[in-house]
Amino acid sequence: QVQLVESGGGLVQPGGSLRLSCAASASIFNGNTMAWYRQAPGKQRELVASITSVPTMYADSVKGRFTISRDNAKNMVFLQMNSLKPEDTARYYCHRVPPVGFWGQGTQVTVSS
Repeated sequence: QVQLVESGGGLVQPGGSLRLSCAASASIFNGNTMAWYRQAPGKQRELVASITSVPTMYADSVKGRFTISRDNAKNMVFLQMNSLKPEDTARYYCHRVPPVGFWGQGTQVTVSS
């Protein structure tokens, strides 16, 4: 069964931290580059960070603040987000690269004082 389940979002003040988690089905996870994407209201979905065996890419807007990791034994991907800014507010999704098929529900991250 193809499945992506994201969790860990919430409301946080500027400068705060959150850790997102994603549980993926083996058919999506195994052997693929995995990534976190985000979509803010009125904007297109963008790739935030990706990882193969090591982190491979970060969007310029999150470099130095976000860290992506994966647990191959559990088919999970994580995104540690530090020094959050209001412009990080978005719905965050995980998927393979390139994304193929259905997306999960995502998890909402809201950065506001």
